[in-house]
Amino acid sequence: MDLSQIKPAKTVDARSMACPGPLLEAKKGIAGVPVGGVLEIQSGDKGSREDIPAWCGKSGHEYLGVLERDGYDSLFVTRKK
Repeated sequence: MDLSQIKPAKTVDARSMACPGPLLEAKKGIAGVPVGGVLEIQSGDKGSREDIPAWCGKSGHEYLGVLERDGYDSLFVTRKK
């Protein structure tokens, strides 16, 4: 899957936050995404690369992957329920 082609239903900008800020923003943000829609989490915290997939495993959402951007990461999650 080409992550750069994904059109997220919602984008959460957590680039200025340290752990666990991006994860908390993702948890809040997923509520605004329809089931089957994609949430993009923008994070400058490298810990998000482990935190977001782990959260997806616990919450039942699908982690699609991470796209490295200039100075931050975009992590993509599909809402499953």
